[in-house]
Amino acid sequence: MSYEPKTTQEVADGLAAHGYLADEGLVTAVFLALTLHRPLFLEGEAGVGKTELAKSIARWQNAELIRLQCYEGIDAAQAVYDWDYSRQLLHLRAAEASGEAAQSGTAELEGQLYDERFLLKRALLRAIDYGHTTPPVLLIDEIDRADDEFEAYLLEVLSDFQVTVPEIGTFRTDNPPIVILTSNRTRDVHDALKRRCLYHWVEHPSFDREVEIVRMRVPEASEVLARQVAGAVEALRAINLYKPPGVAETIDWAAALGRLGITEIDETVLDRTLGTVLKYREDHSRVRDHGIAGVVQQAFDRGLLHG
Repeated sequence: MSYEPKTTQEVADGLAAHGYLADEGLVTAVFLALTLHRPLFLEGEAGVGKTELAKSIARWQNAELIRLQCYEGIDAAQAVYDWDYSRQLLHLRAAEASGEAAQSGTAELEGQLYDERFLLKRALLRAIDYGHTTPPVLLIDEIDRADDEFEAYLLEVLSDFQVTVPEIGTFRTDNPPIVILTSNRTRDVHDALKRRCLYHWVEHPSFDREVEIVRMRVPEASEVLARQVAGAVEALRAINLYKPPGVAETIDWAAALGRLGITEIDETVLDRTLGTVLKYREDHSRVRDHGIAGVVQQAFDRGLLHG
């Protein structure tokens, strides 16, 4: 059985112990998902920590993380199950070589081919037929990239937590996995799927929380540098960028500056390390057109320690 928290504070502490600092709204959403046994649908811009949350829940629960990365055209063969055709062919050849094929009838031989030992269990079936005492965490990542047909099939699976393989039978579980769905909102996901889930919009962290995250994930960074990095990222997100930096880029930037032995951000440092935090050439141009000095000034102002 998975660990079921008694309070939202237990959730906050459990996630923090495994490197994830969540705000009160997200903590409440996770608490309700775990105690009501409902899938949790997380929507938000890329890089706000949706996928990382699922990983942290798995570490906290000491559960296997099963990740299904969605993409256009994904179907049951990639997401649910398929047959191991190469092993089936080897079995046929072995049966022919041993003379078993001649002795067995066609129906019996076909029955052997569609045995569970030849079944390739993909993410959804593995999450239902997991065979452990602790249910896994099923991460259905970027569901907005899949098509309508797969969405409809997924709704059926998440409603009953069962999968039918015609040649074998039905796999089901009375102790379903912890399900986290994420979307970057490249398209709208149907209401029917959202109704099956609890919903939470994940924002970029506040300045103070981002400083905490940097201090936790990059402990060698001083408080001043952590505040300057968070302040600079805050300024960058206020610019109309194609891809604003996420939390992962903030952490990478702080780690890179630490590796370079830099203790304070200035215009030269920002210009030379911009590729750590911004991944598109057009965004680099926008920042330089906007003015690197303004970003550095905000970083400096945020880096000031008061009190």
